[in-house]
Amino acid sequence: MEVYKFGGTSVANATRIKGALEIAINNGVEVVVFSAMKGVTNLLIECAEYAENGNKTYKECLDEIREKQYNAINELFTDENRENVDSLIFTLIDELEDILRGVELVKECSIRSLDFICSFGERLNCTLITEYLNSIGQKAYFIDARKVIKTDSNFGSGNVNFKLTYDLINKKIDPEKGMAVVTGFIASTTECITTTLGRNGSDYTAAIIGGALDADSVQIWTDVDGVLTADPRIVKNAYVVPELSIAEAMEMSYFGAEVIHPYTLRPVVEKNIPVYIKNTLNPNAPGTLISKTVGKNPNEITGLASIDRVSIINIEGGGLMGMPGMASKIFESLAKSETNIVMITQASSEHSISIVCRSGEVEAAVKALNDDLEMAINQKKIQKIDVINNLEIIAVIGDNMRGRIGFSGRLFSSLGDEEVNVLAIAQGSTEKNISLVVKSEEKERALNVIHKTFLG
Repeated sequence: MEVYKFGGTSVANATRIKGALEIAINNGVEVVVFSAMKGVTNLLIECAEYAENGNKTYKECLDEIREKQYNAINELFTDENRENVDSLIFTLIDELEDILRGVELVKECSIRSLDFICSFGERLNCTLITEYLNSIGQKAYFIDARKVIKTDSNFGSGNVNFKLTYDLINKKIDPEKGMAVVTGFIASTTECITTTLGRNGSDYTAAIIGGALDADSVQIWTDVDGVLTADPRIVKNAYVVPELSIAEAMEMSYFGAEVIHPYTLRPVVEKNIPVYIKNTLNPNAPGTLISKTVGKNPNEITGLASIDRVSIINIEGGGLMGMPGMASKIFESLAKSETNIVMITQASSEHSISIVCRSGEVEAAVKALNDDLEMAINQKKIQKIDVINNLEIIAVIGDNMRGRIGFSGRLFSSLGDEEVNVLAIAQGSTEKNISLVVKSEEKERALNVIHKTFLG
């Protein structure tokens, strides 16, 4: 049993859909998860935003979605066998139009409503694909993931109820029916209200199904040859990493490696199911294997990843020294403002705490800190709360870094030689990740010099 997932680029049009299905059919895959066609989810979000603002432009976005479906049907079906797919697809689009008209009238689109609107991308594509497979003699059946993947009501990024979900998946998947065509990204509450798993959640869908079925592997098919040592748009010499440990992959996904969704590995880690990252446009490429046990890596590091548009909030003051509970107050304040702390550093003198977060969250974070720490500020226990914007985090990742004497020295020497100033540093006790904060304009130089030093 293998579970394949094809992303939006892999099913962007009729030609790509045929290519993806050829891969799945040739390999005898029983369960295939599909994203929406490339660009459709963005169009759905635009539709919702325009409709909420009472802007008739949403109809133009809807027409674009309709045209994508129409073009695909024209290429995939003959006039004799398209009647059923026409009916199914355009009934869904009519339903979507009715919902958007309602949003336009009330001028409100809640996160719950947006989840439902976004669900049409995967539902349209998987309906189209299921009908096409059956039209060419390949037995296939459609599974709306909302019937099997159950979450809480955290709309926009639902938390999965794994016990219930696994039971439902095992009841629904039946290889005798043919190929299961499953909608990625979407789910529902136990009350059958539509939720989503977060952007790029189709990877997560595939992993959940793989975990439920105790699959031999989960294969994520995308538009690159695998996980690269760095972003090839910045580091021209970046190359595919043939194997990654689960720990390395988790680190790289957290720090923005776009080919892996951060949550994807959770369901497969527990059951030691290997994950392959493969290229639909180059199916013969070996790709990247992610598993618990990997071969010997000759390099000291495995790869580089980064997080764009971050800021540092510096909290300084003599009152922080030896004061129990002060750090707790700071973190409580940030939690209340819904600030996600990406990185933390604190000097041993306890005179300052530096918190790194997304730049879009800084304003709310600083306001919350000033409000909640007002007494400490007035008493001069905290001298100032400063913000430094336009920063990037660079993560140097690899299992081989652990216990490597002199590694940090060479890392920082290479950055110093390139005149890159490091504003903050964090390293976990596992020694598998060293995170550096640098100015945005120095990111490219930093990534290239580290890659050259350790990966050639």
